[in-house]
Amino acid sequence: MKTILYCTDYSENSIAALKYAYHMAKQMKTRLVISHVFDYPTILGTDNLDEPFPHLDETAHKSHRFKLEEFCDEHLGKSWQDPTIILEAFEDKSVVHGIMAVAVEWHAYLIVLGIKGGSAIREMIMGSNTKHLIEKAPCPVLSIPSDASYMPIKNIVYATDFEEEDVYAIRKLVEMAQPLMATINVVHISTKDEYKGDMQLEWFKEMLGEKVTYELIEFKLLFTEDVFESLRVYLGDTNADLVVMLERAHKGILKNIFHKDLVKKMESYGRVPLLSFRGSNHQLFYFKQAL
Repeated sequence: MKTILYCTDYSENSIAALKYAYHMAKQMKTRLVISHVFDYPTILGTDNLDEPFPHLDETAHKSHRFKLEEFCDEHLGKSWQDPTIILEAFEDKSVVHGIMAVAVEWHAYLIVLGIKGGSAIREMIMGSNTKHLIEKAPCPVLSIPSDASYMPIKNIVYATDFEEEDVYAIRKLVEMAQPLMATINVVHISTKDEYKGDMQLEWFKEMLGEKVTYELIEFKLLFTEDVFESLRVYLGDTNADLVVMLERAHKGILKNIFHKDLVKKMESYGRVPLLSFRGSNHQLFYFKQAL
């Protein structure tokens, strides 16, 4: 059974993500691991004590697991418990490292996190645990704005740069879209200076067709002087339930276009959840059945 990993810090920003992960797991019929990464408090001003009190580890895990139960009871109701839902408290000094460890342990094919309201993309660009996790995680990361409500995923927008990495990401995305019968709208948005867009699109469609067999894929090429506004309008036109982007180490949409002096333009942009793939090691994506 595939596993969705949801991570919480119990903040207001993580409540919408909990509900989203819960309903998504139900819709996709996957296991849901609800986790919290904690660190032992510093005792007497030092962190060099190996075990300051007997049974500290056991007590801490029980305490945090109970807190996870209370969190779920409060925001999912009393009937959330199910054999496919697992609570796990994990100790680590680093939140990012801890989440990655849980993801590896469960062979998670998706990590769900809550972020501040307004813009998932803004939060990712400005720098946070979310951004660091996207850069290192062994699987895609789904960022849920705090004011988002779960809707059955029917329309997915994938922003492409016409690269081979995009083909691998879309192939993995199909594994999510297929059981949902969701349409994947592959869009390339560029400035009007890019005069070979049509040729690139045909080349990309042919390359994708050799690797991916899925009927519900549509393509769109947009030329504009305002990439953000065009993408915002396109998300509205397609009634997008999810926007997907590939984080690249060397170039691409996230590196060439999204920069801090344009963050203010994105304040009304990010109501749609953002799924981020890491392109540097696409072969590590865990879109597979867990053992």
